[in-house]
Amino acid sequence: MISRIAHLSLATLISAALAISPISVIAADPAPASAPAAAPAATPTDKAAEKKANKAAKKEKKTEKKAKKKSKKKAKPAADAATQ
Repeated sequence: MISRIAHLSLATLISAALAISPISVIAADPAPASAPAAAPAATPTDKAAEKKANKAAKKEKKTEKKAKKKSKKKAKPAADAATQ
């Protein structure tokens, strides 16, 4: 049977090892990679141009959608008239 002192010291050793293990893992990890120096950060003008392009693309899609909807509405009465 393990004596109380040996049991207590073993438990202390295990808990200390568990407490230290995350610290050692953090220390072993390399520093997180930052943005590469060769790629400059996006300038405000680039962002503004990108926003305008996105807005124009959305507007174009919306226009196409409306045109399809109108053509469907026009095609429906024509199809009804053809069946009669």
